[in-house]
Amino acid sequence: MLRRVLVTGLTAGLLAGLFAAAIQISWITPIIQQAEIYENAEAPDPASRPGPSGASFVLPATQRLEGDEGAWAPEDGIERTLFTVLANVLTGVGFGFILVAAFTLSGRQVDPGRGVLWGLAGFAVFTLAPALGLPPELPGMVAADLGARQTWWIGTVVSSAGGLALIVFARHRLLKGLGLVLLLAPHAVGAPHPGQFGTKVPGELAAEFAVASLFTAALFWTALGGIAGHFHRKIS
Repeated sequence: MLRRVLVTGLTAGLLAGLFAAAIQISWITPIIQQAEIYENAEAPDPASRPGPSGASFVLPATQRLEGDEGAWAPEDGIERTLFTVLANVLTGVGFGFILVAAFTLSGRQVDPGRGVLWGLAGFAVFTLAPALGLPPELPGMVAADLGARQTWWIGTVVSSAGGLALIVFARHRLLKGLGLVLLLAPHAVGAPHPGQFGTKVPGELAAEFAVASLFTAALFWTALGGIAGHFHRKIS
């Protein structure tokens, strides 16, 4: 069992991470680079910069790090590309392990088709639900306190995962109802937002980034689920 989880999670995460990195480098990175032009011209307070909780499914390898003006960030070109690939692969492997562990705990047979459904569930839990309150943010956009955003993001993921599991797997109607409550609870509480908004980043650019991030995340999770389902069945 352990061998199945490790091999399947590692293989699926590696392949899906490389796939996502290719999309990000060709589509999302140019958008971020455009936004950084506005960020550098605006010179905002570092505390207002978006952090990991504003990213999609990837680590913020292509975004500026939270901190002072002297914080390290990869240079444009080959260095940025390599760190983008590394971040996506590591993230893919981590999510791959989580997904395959969920396969195993469910006790159900999983093939590529069912794996895609599991992947879409992962997209809903880790990306779509948090994005309803905290959409993907570009550099230069004003955001709430990083700690508050991260706390809300974690709570949303945990609540959404539990709610979705109850709705899908529970047999009693009361438990399914509780699952619905868990899905809605983080959004009833509300995500943290800054007291006032102000940015020089064009709205069209921010909208394009949000769409690109969510679409790329959906493709990543679909690929991860399908590949994981294939290897899970094959190793079984």
